[in-house]
Amino acid sequence: MAKISIVDLEVFYRVGVPDAERAQPQRLLLTVEMEADFTAAAQSDGIADTIDYFAVTQRLLQLGEGREWRLIEKLAADVADLVLKEFRPQRVFVEVKKFIIPQARYVAVSLTKAR
Repeated sequence: MAKISIVDLEVFYRVGVPDAERAQPQRLLLTVEMEADFTAAAQSDGIADTIDYFAVTQRLLQLGEGREWRLIEKLAADVADLVLKEFRPQRVFVEVKKFIIPQARYVAVSLTKAR
């Protein structure tokens, strides 16, 4: 198994328990790690034999359009489900960082899901 990592992708989604917090998109950082067998890609040097991290990134940037979440736990699960379904890694790790508590650098939720 090998891993492709997208680290601290800056997205703007509507997230928060209070309605006022979800009124405007807020800055979040997403980290997504995708595990798969990349043996074919290493041999072929072809994008068709791997996970196209640019395509994953573009899909995640669009994910928040017209959507909102109350909890970053739900957001992390939705990101993991999307990546597993659309890009087919064996396993995906997702971390969502939110910058809502002034006294903390960030609050984060992370999870791992497998096919």
